[in-house]
Amino acid sequence: MPTPDPWGQNISLWALTDAPSIPEAIAALAAGVIPRGILRFASASTRGSTLSGAYAPVDGMLTYLQDVKRLDARIDGTWVALSVGASSWTTITPATNFQQNGNNNGNLQYRLLNIAGEESLQFRGALGRSSWPTTPAGNYIVNNSALPSAVRPQTLRTVTIPCSDVASSRITLKLDVRTDGYLEVFGTGAGIKPPWIGFNGVTVSL
Repeated sequence: MPTPDPWGQNISLWALTDAPSIPEAIAALAAGVIPRGILRFASASTRGSTLSGAYAPVDGMLTYLQDVKRLDARIDGTWVALSVGASSWTTITPATNFQQNGNNNGNLQYRLLNIAGEESLQFRGALGRSSWPTTPAGNYIVNNSALPSAVRPQTLRTVTIPCSDVASSRITLKLDVRTDGYLEVFGTGAGIKPPWIGFNGVTVSL
């Protein structure tokens, strides 16, 4: 019968005393090696549908998700993010009446981060607005289209963001990063018409 490997990884190695069977020897080796390598999947949902039943995930497994460029480890029965790939910045198209590069802070952009195993969403840049209604609404959605599902938080995330003190009686506004992928700013009004709204350094947990 196959013998375990000498490194203690429970990988079955075909022995000379076993009946010759190349397919069975290869299958035994593959069954031991593949689950201990880094498994690649198109997405978390593909991983979930593949690793089930007799092939259910076990602690210590590593997977790479191609859609979010993320390395995960199976720890205590759950997947924990270890790292996010290139973390490249993606520009957000502003909603009508808002412009990029407010206060020369650069375009409004986002990227994925991994902070101590916690997936997070980070923003940078600022939006400008050259004119406001006589009596602005108290809240505005500032992105033209929703952020991709992979970077939407599981629950509403509310943070404080800066704004200009020119034409504004306050220097901060409230930002809601919504579960539907929209960014909603609160706090504008008759005496609060800032020419720019900043997002530098804003980070929320996903």
